[in-house]
Formats: sequence, structure tokens, C-alpha cells
Amino acid sequence: MPHRPHLAQLRRLLLLPCSSVPVPVPARRLSSPRAMASSSVSAAAAAAAAAAQAGGAVAAAEYEDVMGRLSSLITQKVRAHSGNRGNQWDLMAHYLQILELEEPIARMKVIHVAGTKGKGSTCTFTEAILRSCGFSTGLFTSPHLMDVRERFRLNGVDISEEKFLKYFWWCWNKLKEKTDDDIPMPTYFRFLALLAFKIFSAEQVDVAVLEVGLGGKFDATNVVEAPVVCGIASLGYDHMEILGNTLGEIAGEKAGIFKKGVPAYTAPQPEEAMIALKQRASELGVSLQVAHPLEPHQLKDQHLGLRGEHQYVNAGLAVALASTWLEKQGHVERIPLNRTDPLPDQFISGLSNASLQGRAQIITDSQVNSGEEDKDCSLVFYLDGAHSPESMEICARWFSHVTKEDRTVPSSMILLFNCMSVRDPMRLLPHLLDTSTQNGVHFEMALFVPNQSQYNKLGTNSSAPAEPEQIDLSWQLSLQRVWQKLLHGDKGMNNTNSSENSLVFESLPLAMEWLRTNARQNRSTSFQAIK
Repeated sequence: MPHRPHLAQLRRLLLLPCSSVPVPVPARRLSSPRAMASSSVSAAAAAAAAAAQAGGAVAAAEYEDVMGRLSSLITQKVRAHSGNRGNQWDLMAHYLQILELEEPIARMKVIHVAGTKGKGSTCTFTEAILRSCGFSTGLFTSPHLMDVRERFRLNGVDISEEKFLKYFWWCWNKLKEKTDDDIPMPTYFRFLALLAFKIFSAEQVDVAVLEVGLGGKFDATNVVEAPVVCGIASLGYDHMEILGNTLGEIAGEKAGIFKKGVPAYTAPQPEEAMIALKQRASELGVSLQVAHPLEPHQLKDQHLGLRGEHQYVNAGLAVALASTWLEKQGHVERIPLNRTDPLPDQFISGLSNASLQGRAQIITDSQVNSGEEDKDCSLVFYLDGAHSPESMEICARWFSHVTKEDRTVPSSMILLFNCMSVRDPMRLLPHLLDTSTQNGVHFEMALFVPNQSQYNKLGTNSSAPAEPEQIDLSWQLSLQRVWQKLLHGDKGMNNTNSSENSLVFESLPLAMEWLRTNARQNRSTSFQAIK
């Protein structure tokens, strides 16, 4: 385990899972029969308890089997592969035929959202508004943090394990039976998108809100030919190895979800991106309108369920999308009268109760902050999935703002960071560090960890992380060197005593153990960790 430097103050931790560092929340436990103190437990009761326990083990084993089969569909470890630009995208039509989904999708009342930043939040707000208005909803987002079932929400709740398994096997078995060398099994995200269509059609939701996975034109969700309304969230530089090197090229790919005659809304965009969006909309005869950010007074003193000033942009887009959907479905009486007056109560209720894990989320660590012996300890995680230069700045401003009040007490700011190797840390970390410094946040320590999602996802019996010698930490060491250079210049790149302000861990659980140990050993201070 890495050497632990002395930390006089450790309280605030910013955790930035730039693509798939699992969130450190308690894992779901399989239900087990209640222990009984009486010695006169009947044989029947004991047998029932044993059967329940065995049933739980069988369910866990089945879920592990499904996770393994899903993992087998991950064929491209590098997202810049040419296959991600749409090669064999026409296979989606074959998959829809095999699963008999063409007609169900045609009947589905879809809201389709693409973008670089905020599309998941926009979808979450939109779904919450329409659910608050009394409609049954389906929400498909990505990625998941702990359990793949997070991607599929029915009426605001992750799909149950029972339903997930039922629909998974229905899709898996049909595809396995009909696919071959010419039509191979769909790749991971395509399978999940097909599964979402099956779930929402079978559950007969009133509205399906779909977040684009990557790009738009060749995304698996873009098989919807006639959505009710489309949205484009804020655009920026991300996935450039796939989508293009300019905002115009990126916007053109995102506008691939536009459909002839289908109304569309966009958040305010940089001029280059807006020109490309308008051009594509004009070609298709699409009515493209700008959805202005929501004003706080429109919420009647309520707060958005997803925190951060940037969420008012996403909420404004969500209001436009939900209003248009309601209007197209004949519910004009429920939509706002204009874009300046306070919103209808059902809109406010939906926006204030919306929730999405890992987006400006604050979690108090229960292992450190529970119990009388730990009453003086404090470890708080601030979670965000920022993974572009723009979103890193937004994340830093949010973290600086929400921790400002507590800086009057001794505290230590910790960064827990990982990003995929396709991303350039020199485009990410400087934005985070500079914006944090400008807002009065100085990180005492930065921790770099590899992805260990197999170990930490919910509902898993997976073994502990591999031994250190089996884990390639070269990328995490590179991230550490970038951090050291930002702090100390070129001499920081070769700093052999980097443990004073940065560490590399073999796994997230080891980093968590280190944080909790330090929090307990420094009881008079507070740890705040941003991830």
C-alpha cells in the first residue's frame, strides 16, 4: 500500500470518474432469511429459510451469468475504432427484425436527446416532468455506475432484477438463434439499446426518453424514425477521434438524430455549432428552436434536483422538450403559458425531485460517519462524471461553490481521478486545477486509480481486484506525472517523492481504505473528496 503522508486536514474529496470509476457506495446485499433466536424453530421454517437462501444464491449466479454474457459483447476496447463511425450500422435493421421491434418502436412516443454535456441530465429532467404529470415513463441513459440496470428506468425507478433478467434472456436467446458470421451478435451498447426498446414496448410506457450514447447519426438509439421531439444539449469538444476535430463536425454528427418534420430544440450553442445545427435542420425542414436556460424564479423558491448552475441550461431544454411532447399528445392545458412566468406545479415537482447518480452528487461516507466512535470523523464524496474540458471547469466551479461554507473549519480537499486512455489529460486536468484554484480550492492530495468496475458493481460476487503485479498501472502513473507537472513544472515530471501530493493505487477499494483510515486518524478535521 502506498506510503501515507501526514494529512492534518482531510475532509472533502472530489471524485471524477472520467468514464467508469465506480462510485463508492455500499453494495446491495442479497436478501437472506431473518436469524431466529428461538431453539424451537420448526423444521419447515428452517427448510424454508434454507430454500430462500439457496434461491438467493441461484439468483446471484444467474445475474453473474448475464453480466458475463454482456461483457462478451464488448469487442472494441478503443472507442476510436472505425466501427464506431457507423460501419455495419445497417445491422441494426436486422436486429430489429429478429426481435420483432419495428412496429413497437414505430408506436413508441419517443423523446430523443443528443449532445456533449448534459444530455443525461436533460433526459432525467424531462422524464421527471412527464412522470409528475401522470404519465408512465421509460428512461434510457448511459453509462451506469454500479449496476447495468441503472440504464433502464421505469417510472423513475431502476428496472427490477426480475424484469431485467426476463427481458435480457428474451432478447439474448432470439439473437443467439438468428445471428451468424454474416450477422454477428450486436456489440455491447447496441444490445443494451435493443433491450431498452424491448423493455419500454413490453411495459407499454406512455413516453420513452432516450439518451444518445455517442454522436447521433450512427448511434444505436437512432433507429427511431419518428420521435415526437428531439433535443441537442450543450456541445463541446469530446470524442473527437470519432466525431471530428471541429465544433461544426461534432454538431453535424449530433444533428444526425433530426428527422424530417420533427420539431427540435437545442440549448444555447457556440456559433460554429449553431450554424451546423441550423444547416442540418433546414435541409430536413426541421423547426429548430433555442431553449433558453431556466430562471430560478420559475421554480417558485424550489431547487433543481440535480445541483449546479449549469443544470438550469439542461432544465430549460427539458421544459421545452416536455412541453412539446405534451402539446403533440393533446395536453396543451398542462404546458407553461410562456418562458418567463413560474412553471406549472407539476413541472416544478418533477424538476425538483429529479435524480441521477454521479452527476453533481454528494454522498456522506457511512462507514466513517456512522457510530458513536466515529462522531468526530467526516468523509464526504462529491461525485461527477466530467470528462471534457468544459465540463471539468463546470465541475470545479460546482465543487468550489458547495464546499465554500465548510471551509471555515479544518478540512482537506482530495481529488480521486481516472480517465480513459483515449482522452488527453493535458486537456482535462489543467481546467480542473486552474478553475479550482481561482475559486479558492487547493487539493492537498490527488489519487489515481484504474477502473475496477467488475469488482464494485452492484449485485456481484466477483472476486477482489487482481494482485498488484497483474494490474497495468502505466496509464495511472502517466496521469500522476501530468498532475505533478501542473503543480511543479517540468521538474515535477521526474519527482521521485510525489507521495507528498499524489498517489497511485492498484484499485479503488485500496484507495477507499486509505481515505477512511486517514479520516479516522484525523478526527478533528473533515475529508472532502471529489471524484
